Amino acid sequence: MQNWSIYIQHFKDFLRLERALSENSIEAYIRDVEKLSQFSELLAHQPSPENINERDVMDFLEYLNEIGLTATSQARMLSGIKAFYKYLAIENLIQNDPTQLIESPKIGRKLPDTLSFPEIERMLDVIDLSSPEGPRNRAILEVLYSCGMRVSELIELKITNCYFDIGFVRVFGKGRKVRLIPIGRDAVKYTNIYLENIRNHQDIDPESEDIVFLNRRGKKLTRVMIFLIIKNLAEQAGIQKNISPHTFRHSFATHLIEGGADLRAVQEMLGHESITTTEVYTHLDRVFLSETMRSFHPREYKYAMNKR
Repeated sequence: MQNWSIYIQHFKDFLRLERALSENSIEAYIRDVEKLSQFSELLAHQPSPENINERDVMDFLEYLNEIGLTATSQARMLSGIKAFYKYLAIENLIQNDPTQLIESPKIGRKLPDTLSFPEIERMLDVIDLSSPEGPRNRAILEVLYSCGMRVSELIELKITNCYFDIGFVRVFGKGRKVRLIPIGRDAVKYTNIYLENIRNHQDIDPESEDIVFLNRRGKKLTRVMIFLIIKNLAEQAGIQKNISPHTFRHSFATHLIEGGADLRAVQEMLGHESITTTEVYTHLDRVFLSETMRSFHPREYKYAMNKR
């Protein structure tokens, strides 16, 4: 890891002094290379900048694709990494450039749609909070976007697994694997409004007593119902994209990564255990995950700005 830090610092100096780029452009290049650096730590052989190979870089791009990063974002990130390795070659710090033969992702390739932050806010704004379903639907969208959870995890979310006092929820992912995810302040706020003002006044089916989100009959919501809620809100907001509950998971990951979040933290929050078959799974402490979400999630960033 030390070589990554040294080479990245030298690359930063090169961009500033030799290429005279703006600070914003420099930071964008550095963020791209740092993402590859973070990814290298997750691989079994943990390659240094000199030892990383073409397959490692391809695995990195495949992971970005897996979490829903658009082809445009992938291409931009690869461009930054290519510039880094071009610099290392100029300085004779590497013998082979692992990015030389890698082509940028095709921009026209169909990838999962991702919502921009303004589009997500538009969907939130069209929810009628005066209707019986309004507070519930607002809480559902806030939780999906705040936590990046799967729709199956959302409909199974239990009240006893919501630790709002410490800002975490516990979910059961694929293979019943348990993980703790940070939850944002807006998600907590609107979920509590729903629980206290709507759910508390429902007749609840005994089998759904501990389930957070219920339908009008007091039963657990279905995946189809969540899908229809989101499709309807997207239409009301005038969004012409193929939207599904999974879109919020993709948007969650994309906005965190593009904002500068650590790949390992995003991986942990998404519940992705395998980036590649040779990957070393890294468990991160809850403080680090919470700080990552608070620092890089757009819904949390506004709180930081308001405190200034």
